[in-house]
Amino acid sequence: MARDEWKESIMGSEKANHADVLMVNGLVLTMDEDAGIIEDGAVAVRDQKIVALGATRDLAGWRAKEKVEARGKLIMPGLVNAHTHLPMSLFRGLADDLPLEQWLHEHIFPAEAKFVTPESVGIGAQLSAAEMLLGGTTTCCDGYFLAHDIAAAIAQTGLRAVVGQGVIDFPAPGVHDPKENIHVAEGFVRHWRGRLPQVHPSIFCHAPYTCSSETLTAAKQVADKLGVLFQIHVAESRSEAEQCRQTHGCSPVQYLERLGLLNRQTLLVHAVWIDDNDIRIIAHNRAPVVHCPESNMKLASGVSPVPRMLSGGVVVGLGTDGCASNNDLDLWGEMDAAAKLHKAVSLDPTVMRAHEVLRMATITGARALGLDHEIGTLAVGKQADLIMIDLSRPHLTPMYHPESHLVYAAKAGDVSDTMIAGQWVMRNRQLLTIDIDALMRDANALGATIASLGLAQK
Repeated sequence: MARDEWKESIMGSEKANHADVLMVNGLVLTMDEDAGIIEDGAVAVRDQKIVALGATRDLAGWRAKEKVEARGKLIMPGLVNAHTHLPMSLFRGLADDLPLEQWLHEHIFPAEAKFVTPESVGIGAQLSAAEMLLGGTTTCCDGYFLAHDIAAAIAQTGLRAVVGQGVIDFPAPGVHDPKENIHVAEGFVRHWRGRLPQVHPSIFCHAPYTCSSETLTAAKQVADKLGVLFQIHVAESRSEAEQCRQTHGCSPVQYLERLGLLNRQTLLVHAVWIDDNDIRIIAHNRAPVVHCPESNMKLASGVSPVPRMLSGGVVVGLGTDGCASNNDLDLWGEMDAAAKLHKAVSLDPTVMRAHEVLRMATITGARALGLDHEIGTLAVGKQADLIMIDLSRPHLTPMYHPESHLVYAAKAGDVSDTMIAGQWVMRNRQLLTIDIDALMRDANALGATIASLGLAQK
């Protein structure tokens, strides 16, 4: 054996039972169908990944730089927020209780035109990241403008993110000439693709009613050529669906299929006004969908037929949408709403069971983003994106079924610790990658400027 090979074999054997972080004596919810729930469990993390998990007694021989006592806590995969507009946290509460079209055209679009800058999107993105990290979300999928600045801001926080450059057939922040929107989007993807392991570039076409068929087709061709996710709002409101039928003689989903835009890397957001034929089209093309129940309810957009989509084999993740239409990024509340909304509408208490909804916020959401090989479950070889939940709370006592507790009783504030890629980003409710006090001062100053410009709803 050569000296280098001998040295490598010795180092390998020394690392075999050594971890950077070892969590012990916790209730481990893997979200893996085979592993399930591990009572008195342990998770070992090394070099960004999970290297072992099982009963604490089975990992008794492991050594670690940091040993974490997790008794009284639940360890699970970090949550996946499959649809956000991160900088819109600065527009939280700007214009509420309005129909979607009025909300967009009379308030949000004008506010964006006057106020969105590289500085503001960076602050808004980090403010959203802080909210999500505190609530146990470790991955998000974002679509907005000035994506370079968003990606740079998010990279500082440690959050794992799909970041989509917005495409729209109107002058937009960073793209004053709509003829340049595809060029700008392609440049963004090429710049960020493979640059940082936790930032995944994407292309986000706003909607079929704000992008021409030429724009949609060109954007999708670039996304497919570069192998990145293509995001689009679709069939969000009744008026959108009716307009599409009047203009194109078909539903929004059928329109996208006619243009050849539907495949595994086409993320359909909202999908509220769809019928069984649309569901068959989505399933046939293997396009994933993101369900945003709270935003849909708040804007009175309607109720997406998620149970029918799930029965039809469609991959459905869960998203909050942006803070301007939700008005938070809390996936715990989103899970609770998703489970209860569909029971109420269908008059069937057995639909959208807790286990299914929890999967939407973890492994199924990861699958919708094409990241399920890296995240979404606790499994050896996957990225160590995980959270710890403090179970010693009155509203979590007693506990018979952990998954039901998480969907129907847990709150964002119950998350005590958040880890992404093997690094703690929150410990004992304290953010480690964000100066939250300074960030909130900056956000409040920007909010005061927005208010002074008369952009808030009167």
